Amino acid sequence: MIMTDSNLLNGRYRLISPIGSGGMAVVHKAYDEMLERTVAIKILKEDYASDLEFRERFKQEAKAAANLSHPNIVTVYDFGFDDGQVFIVFEHIEGKDLKSLIRKENHFSIKDAVGLMVQACAGVGYAHRAGLVHCDIKPHNMLVSNDFRLKVTDFGIARALASIHPDEKSEIVWGSPHYFAPEQAAGGPPSPASDVYSLGVILYEMLTGQLPFEASSSAELSRMHRTAAPVPPRQVNPNLPISLEEITLKVLSKEPSARYRTADQLGRVLISFSELNNEKTGPILLPKPGKSDRSVTPIPVSAPPVIPEAQVSSIPEESPQQESEGTNVDWVTWLLGLLAFTAIFGLIPFWLFIYYSINP
Repeated sequence: MIMTDSNLLNGRYRLISPIGSGGMAVVHKAYDEMLERTVAIKILKEDYASDLEFRERFKQEAKAAANLSHPNIVTVYDFGFDDGQVFIVFEHIEGKDLKSLIRKENHFSIKDAVGLMVQACAGVGYAHRAGLVHCDIKPHNMLVSNDFRLKVTDFGIARALASIHPDEKSEIVWGSPHYFAPEQAAGGPPSPASDVYSLGVILYEMLTGQLPFEASSSAELSRMHRTAAPVPPRQVNPNLPISLEEITLKVLSKEPSARYRTADQLGRVLISFSELNNEKTGPILLPKPGKSDRSVTPIPVSAPPVIPEAQVSSIPEESPQQESEGTNVDWVTWLLGLLAFTAIFGLIPFWLFIYYSINP
């Protein structure tokens, strides 16, 4: 391929070839001539690039995405504007998107499905802890490298939780109709639980080879997400364990409060399932329960309400806080209390002796 000046973006990125496209942008494989490395560049279509309000929103969201640094998230290197084009530069992954693999495999083995989903939960959960909701979780936005490493991409349309108000309603439905959550289908604001629902749809698809809901129109898909019950996965794939079916159906609950609250929580439940079934899950990068991730710079947001979890049979969830409260004994407090008790009650006979010595 002969390169011309028209292939040079922003005086730095040499476009090599298109590697994908969607309704919003075209993705190119490119070469960063300054840092001498291969990158991927998403160039927004002209309809979006000409919208100044959209460009400003995209700029803010790209900044938020660029702050995410995690092995299961595609790293954003740069973004900008050049000759009327809006673009975002991110790392190039040698591999395929998860949707292509699902089409090829029909359905995955339990080990591979759970292993990939644990990695997806690690990346999305990291974003949740940073105050960012993806809003468009789907297998097309998950890249699987040749060494089985999954990376979530396209956080460019993510919205910071701090900008979402509980009473917000929108005519714009964020997400893809096959994968968005019921509250998104109703036009409500997305939350971490919305991303968890979308992860559940992908898990269902990997385990069964089909989507939980199929329809000929987006409106019908929206209705099904809000009101219809999915076919239990074991009716499609009888080889699935009951416990894994229960996890999947819990994640696909219509009410956000009935799901796992964050992707991290779902990931830990799947890891527990894997350990009980002696399944290797591949690279695991979830944070330990109760441990904060110091590499995350959180965006100030309102804390979500604490919602009681419905139990999944054979996979009990333990509370690290309860465990520490039950096992840690404050011996210093006990010792001080014992000394105080001894001092008080030891002085009573002494004062009685003094009193009766003075007043026989």
